[in-house]
Amino acid sequence: KKAGSCRNIDQLSETLARSRSYDEQLEAWAGWHATARPTRNDYQRMVELANEGARELGYKDLGAQWRSGYDMSAEAFAAEAERLYGQVQPLYKQLHCYARARLQNKYGADKVPSGKPIPAHLLGNMWAQQWNKIYDLLEPYPGVANLNVDQSLKDQGYDAQRMMKSAENFYVSLGFPQLPGTFWERSMLTRPQDRNVVCHASAWDIDSRRKDVRIKMCATPTEEDLTTMYHELGHIYYDLWYADQPFMFHGGAHDGFHEAIGDTINLSMTPGYLRTINLVGDVKPSQQFVINQQMKMALDKIAFLPFGKLIDEWRWKVFSGEIRPENYNAAWWELRRQYQGVAPAVARTEEDFDPGAKYHIPANVPYTRYFLSFIIQFQFHKALCQAAGYKGPLSECSIYGNKEAGK
Repeated sequence: KKAGSCRNIDQLSETLARSRSYDEQLEAWAGWHATARPTRNDYQRMVELANEGARELGYKDLGAQWRSGYDMSAEAFAAEAERLYGQVQPLYKQLHCYARARLQNKYGADKVPSGKPIPAHLLGNMWAQQWNKIYDLLEPYPGVANLNVDQSLKDQGYDAQRMMKSAENFYVSLGFPQLPGTFWERSMLTRPQDRNVVCHASAWDIDSRRKDVRIKMCATPTEEDLTTMYHELGHIYYDLWYADQPFMFHGGAHDGFHEAIGDTINLSMTPGYLRTINLVGDVKPSQQFVINQQMKMALDKIAFLPFGKLIDEWRWKVFSGEIRPENYNAAWWELRRQYQGVAPAVARTEEDFDPGAKYHIPANVPYTRYFLSFIIQFQFHKALCQAAGYKGPLSECSIYGNKEAGK
């Protein structure tokens, strides 16, 4: 922090994504985590109140209430989540081992020792939840097939409106209707100049019967924001499709479904598709190119799984009383070691409240939905590609333009 200047979460995240200095990244990481300290007592009180409400509704605690939305008992669901994670964990462990070796190469064995957790601030993301920002350090075959979509968007003068039109066009190509006119009038797609807003991208079903659906985000011409738009429209089209259902059915089959729909569409944004819409040039898919592509996806999809699982694991135990307030932080880091294999590079105590540095925890938004989505989106993608009559590697399948898949 320079005298008189403070960096917000966007700027600190940018430091973690771009800087390759161990100390600079650590400073950004420690700075943001320090902001959560004052929220500990409020969080503890919120847990008491939320549990009280859950018990009045007939649940053991808030965690049991959250686990009740999956057509099975809360206990059965906890076991099912554990079973699912057991299936994907071996893949994560291999990715972790590979990443640790590469990071050791970069920062030295004194900073990243073999056989130990990876320092939590080195993975390009404030919570080490996705590692795609350090792809440059982990790329298996450096320089093979540069797919610089950011550059294409800038070169071709894309703005937020045109990016969203590209996303709409994908859904229309499947036989879906065009977005209602009010969507374009009432959505917020760029950061307003005259006021402070929450930029966390979100989709809103204000009144789907009157076709009033909107997206709120602050887009810039980047591949990440383009991908986010395709994802958010998944929510919007889901909302529009059940507009004529009775009110009780205005919701996903479970909370993971809503997240998975848009992510499934993201899986169709293959190099082949991006070439079709002229955002990348001709790509010769060599074996090395395919491995690079798969690594890029793994850093997004595989790296996320243990994080997606542990957020609610911690909260379920907090809500049930298994984790006591005097043990909040120690238990948090125990789970992060156990699941993610990461550890803080600076000493933590119970003065800290590191869980509070992750938006969904103080906002009390359940997180298992994202874990489930990162599993079922691949099942959805596979089923859609089968419906489309696609033959070949699943990673190269795009359902763009396929009415059968749309159906």
